[in-house]
Amino acid sequence: MTNQPGADDLPIHDFPTATSVAEFTQNIADVRANISRAAERVGRSPDDVQLLPVSKTVPEERVRLAIAAGCTQLGENKVQEAKRKATNLADLGVEWSVIGHLQTNKARDVAEFASEFQALDTLRAAAALDRRLQAAGRSLDVYVQVNTSAEPQKYGLPPEELEAFLRELPQYGSLRVRGLMTLAVFTSDIPRVRTCFTLLRTLRDRMRDIDPALVGDGGLSMGMSGDYEVAIEEGATCVRVGQAIFGARQVPDSHYWPDAFPADGDAVAAEA
Repeated sequence: MTNQPGADDLPIHDFPTATSVAEFTQNIADVRANISRAAERVGRSPDDVQLLPVSKTVPEERVRLAIAAGCTQLGENKVQEAKRKATNLADLGVEWSVIGHLQTNKARDVAEFASEFQALDTLRAAAALDRRLQAAGRSLDVYVQVNTSAEPQKYGLPPEELEAFLRELPQYGSLRVRGLMTLAVFTSDIPRVRTCFTLLRTLRDRMRDIDPALVGDGGLSMGMSGDYEVAIEEGATCVRVGQAIFGARQVPDSHYWPDAFPADGDAVAAEA
């Protein structure tokens, strides 16, 4: 496995666990304030940046507190966990965004409950989703995932394959392309992180120049708890923030990105 940062390169964050509506309200306010400052530093409007709270691994009783604090859309990595929460919390009217890799045998589930899928990177997944969505009479917003860090263990299209992939998507009529998504390299080296975000923006702009319809709204979903301010400075329109809102995660990231962790457990994937 290549391109792995050493242990000294990995970012360290100490996010306290929110256990009350008041604590969630404060955490959300703090993240939104950071979003505003980051946007203003580069002359952008904070209103152009969507905050997507990521509730993966968080117990449903705490998710309910976050919803009470104002979360109306939540992101989840694993389809099974997302479906369970969508079912059990259906009374709260929350929309669910699936942000992790999709196995095609889970396409039916995503078609049933998700309002958005942010990790589309194969035509096989596109076809499976489209078939299930057509049967359900639904459509689905999607972001196309690009591997901007060139890490072989990460999902996402190689940048050089993006245009050809986007040109195939109109045949899947139930999928609405909203933009591009990426996971930056997981490191404390901010210039390296920024390079990933800059590349995604450059790719979006290039696709727009070729044919604006290829990238739909042209959204850029990039940036997580440790790097969302950098992502906003580079043009993010959606940031996926989990731990800065919910608190440090107890389940290791290898549970969500099993191919992104070597046997010794060093992290090489980004955290939400």
